[in-house]
Amino acid sequence: MPVKSSEITPEKVFKRRRTLIAAGLGVLAVPLLDRGYGLLQQKPDEVNEPFAPVSAQLGRQSQPLTPTPYETVTGYNNYYEFGYSKDDPAKAAKTLMTSPWSVEIGGEGANKPGFYDIEEIKGEHAIENHVYRFRCVEAWSMVIPWNGIKLSDIINAAQPNSKAKFVRFTTLNDAQQMPNADWAGGPYVEGLTIEEAMNPLTLLATGIYDQPLEQQNGAPIRLVVPWKYGFKYAKSIVKIELVEQMPQNTWWLQNKREYGFYANVNPRFDHPRWTQATERVIGELGRKPTLLYNGYADEVGHMYPDLDNRLYFY
Repeated sequence: MPVKSSEITPEKVFKRRRTLIAAGLGVLAVPLLDRGYGLLQQKPDEVNEPFAPVSAQLGRQSQPLTPTPYETVTGYNNYYEFGYSKDDPAKAAKTLMTSPWSVEIGGEGANKPGFYDIEEIKGEHAIENHVYRFRCVEAWSMVIPWNGIKLSDIINAAQPNSKAKFVRFTTLNDAQQMPNADWAGGPYVEGLTIEEAMNPLTLLATGIYDQPLEQQNGAPIRLVVPWKYGFKYAKSIVKIELVEQMPQNTWWLQNKREYGFYANVNPRFDHPRWTQATERVIGELGRKPTLLYNGYADEVGHMYPDLDNRLYFY
């Protein structure tokens, strides 16, 4: 069941969190370039006060999760449009204006296309906090309390038809506001099957810890798919399309040998350059075994019929 941040965090810490500039500015990303692998050795910011453990209900399973400190979640990020180091986005992303913001919903699979204002989306479809594991393909992880809306609500509002077999996400690409905007040769693109997009775990996040997303964390709206590797989490989304053909996402086009369409977490299938059997939990010592589907097998395993088919796991 969803857990509110105020129930997770000591009150004196919760009240001390930084607030956003009223205008809002934003972005984060979780993809990585080949040259970015060496950045894995960087350590997160030190924090003075730990957050209390929380028992979060994850569908039919209950696991103790310790949320990653807010200061670490907002200070240790991948967002290549703003630089390749983990601390670059927190410094540079302030240049991106994110208010006002609208998202275009369309594609041949939508009977009711249109533009949705982000504030209207939040007002009509807001849900309580969900504490999800976040697993990066670089073999590090966090636990993040997300605020947002179910992606299925937005898809249903667009009235999908029989051509809505996949969902394609396009992010903002603006060289005037993003110092490294052209790293991928255009806007960042991601995709899901319609079944994945309609899964109750799939969110469009608009905040963390009951706070609006900070710039480096994907403001004002980003995709959250907790059983997949983090590069699937498209940031600062400007367009969502219901389409008939499988989208060719950015990392798949960049390097088909290392990055596929599905990118589901499976400890049995290593990345060509490092193991996925274990992960480094940011803010903790040592490494832990990686969980199948990042711990959400009961909720999502039915969508992937063959655990031995690498197609689903890279």
